[in-house]
Amino acid sequence: MKRSHLLTALSAALALIMACSLPTGAPQMEQPNVEAQETPATFTATAPSPAAELPSETPPPSPTSEPPTPTAIPHSLIPLTDIKPGKNIVVDAISVDTAPENRAPYGDSYKYNWFERPFLQDMTYVPDMDIASYNLNYDEKFFYVSIETVGSNPNNEIGIHFNVELDADADGFGDFIIAARPPYDVNWSNENLQIFEDSNHDTGGLSAEVAEGPLPGDGYDTLIFDPSAGVGSDFDLAWVRIHAGRFATVQIAFKRTLAGGRFLYGVVADGGLKSVADMDYVDRFSEEQAGSPERNEPFYPLKALYGVDNVCREAFGITDTNGLEPQRCKPK
Repeated sequence: MKRSHLLTALSAALALIMACSLPTGAPQMEQPNVEAQETPATFTATAPSPAAELPSETPPPSPTSEPPTPTAIPHSLIPLTDIKPGKNIVVDAISVDTAPENRAPYGDSYKYNWFERPFLQDMTYVPDMDIASYNLNYDEKFFYVSIETVGSNPNNEIGIHFNVELDADADGFGDFIIAARPPYDVNWSNENLQIFEDSNHDTGGLSAEVAEGPLPGDGYDTLIFDPSAGVGSDFDLAWVRIHAGRFATVQIAFKRTLAGGRFLYGVVADGGLKSVADMDYVDRFSEEQAGSPERNEPFYPLKALYGVDNVCREAFGITDTNGLEPQRCKPK
């Protein structure tokens, strides 16, 4: 009895085991092991929006271009520094004593193109453009014109131009004007200096003898020398410096080849119009338009023509005339 029960139990257990091992229609899902399995990353292949783009690297700024270095003016001949005053010193009227009265004492002769007008238009006196004297000296290469003024500051803030006029044929019509403008230096320089020529012979109007304004004209009309602008073939032709000793508040040097060996020369200090194209000023304005610095004259005070002082012209190399060339200083 016991044996039959044992066989029956074994048979049942064997049947159960076989039933469990048979395949079924639905697969058995195995429970994943969460700790051992990594979740793969998911990427979506879409074009990035402009906002999502990384900014491109900004290129470094290009270096700031430096202004071109000014080309040095080549020089081969510089005037001497030790120049004594010339023997013929031409003295001019000065207005320092009558300046408190807002007038010139004398010396302004409009008819003959002689000015004593070192005043602004309101008759304020400017001693730095009041010429006291001038003279000429020379060496083998250069002429030297030394201008002495009452004041000692050629670099006055009004900007005074100092000019030398050259009349190469002594007919009263200026042929060249050497025009220097500030700033001036104690050393010879010519970056601030120009030379103009009168190409059509009208600096003296119709006649160099007397004033004829108002007349049309273009005065010194042709620029022939300006080293700072590269004008001219000889950059050593003319020079300027200041405070060069006795009788030389301003000194202008020019080569002897410019005007030859016979000429008239004169000087002008101009702190007013400063227009070489309007010279001679007496042929551009009537005396009434110009006004006068002398209180006893009918056209006092100054009007259109102010801030200018010049001196009668002197001669170099001219000894065979009677000394009465137009605008020349009267014989002593």
